[in-house]
Amino acid sequence: MKIKLIKNRSDIGAGTRGSDMGIDAIEIAAINCQNDFFHRHAYQDVETHNETIYNKVNNNFAKRIEHVTEQCERVSKVVAQNLIDGYFPIVLSGDHSSALGTISGIKAAYPTKTIGVVWIDAHADLHSPFTSPSGNIHGMPLAAALAFDNLNCQINVPGEPTQTHWEHLKNIGLPGPKITPDHLVYFGLRDFEQAEEKIIHQNKIQFFKVEEVRVKSILVCINEAIEKLKNCDLIYISFDVDSMDCDSVSYGTGTPVPVGFFDVEIIEIMDRFIATQKVVCIEFTEINPLLDNKGNKMAETAFQVLDHLAARLMPQ
Repeated sequence: MKIKLIKNRSDIGAGTRGSDMGIDAIEIAAINCQNDFFHRHAYQDVETHNETIYNKVNNNFAKRIEHVTEQCERVSKVVAQNLIDGYFPIVLSGDHSSALGTISGIKAAYPTKTIGVVWIDAHADLHSPFTSPSGNIHGMPLAAALAFDNLNCQINVPGEPTQTHWEHLKNIGLPGPKITPDHLVYFGLRDFEQAEEKIIHQNKIQFFKVEEVRVKSILVCINEAIEKLKNCDLIYISFDVDSMDCDSVSYGTGTPVPVGFFDVEIIEIMDRFIATQKVVCIEFTEINPLLDNKGNKMAETAFQVLDHLAARLMPQ
């Protein structure tokens, strides 16, 4: 397989502007260390709807959901086609809402295959328009992929248009859920609301907090996760940079959370899953250079991870 970089400069699912510039920040990081990474790999740009951030009419329960839905459809089609064409897609995205498009694209390309998801993130991203306290859709991609409304924890009453778009969002790529709760594993989870916590515990979704990984040892936790996903045909890894420690790395992301992973731990997690030979797609999200308190440190760190993984995927 050859790597194809899918550049999705969309940040309309986030609550803060700037993650659409994350891809360019990574490219600048490569240039500054004289690495020709972005010349060595084929790439494809995904059209965006970033101008909709200025729309005056806003849905407070699922902001810009109609445009996020269209963006996820675009990502889904690009990912699916590249998988069918024999590429390994590395999706470089702005905000994390696009992950629903990526998962849907994998399922569309492999409709009979079982997909495991490794979600490296400080957040659970299990809200729906019925439960979200912010209405930001980058907090909803896994709920959409699982087709969970979580009405038992409902705090919002979305109107008919929002519910229609939400149903559309849940059925991108192929109708119905793309994954099941037993095929989802979190690494770095440490900031979530009660509605999300109920989903996690009721469905016995496996998660590893940073402190648990360090107490039990990272290899023990990774092996437990690999065992959990042993019956999955394919694995998708979604890497939100807010899973990393904002104090030691950078605050260059929309929702930083203290006490996160170091880059070497992220690399170790990904390396071990790649070694299973089941990983078919990896995504990098939520790099926001406008919020970086250390120049371009977040993008530089993300690029180090990206460059390492590409070498693992395509050894010389």
